Amino acid sequence: MNSRVKVFSIIAILGFIAGVIAQATATFVIPWLADVLPLLGNLTSFIVAGFAGAVLTVVLVGVWAYMTRRRDPY
Repeated sequence: MNSRVKVFSIIAILGFIAGVIAQATATFVIPWLADVLPLLGNLTSFIVAGFAGAVLTVVLVGVWAYMTRRRDPY
């Protein structure tokens, strides 16, 4: 299989998984945190979204760095 197709396929799969996680977070985690931490009020959704975005970015950059590394460094 062409390496470019592999990269696009992996990115598509990761994007699908990220979408499922985002939907689950929006449906279950954010309302639960709003009930548990009422003092944060409307900021709870922004905190969760920021954390999820940071984790997703680190994972995607890690996958990209691993896939594009040189096979023979010398």
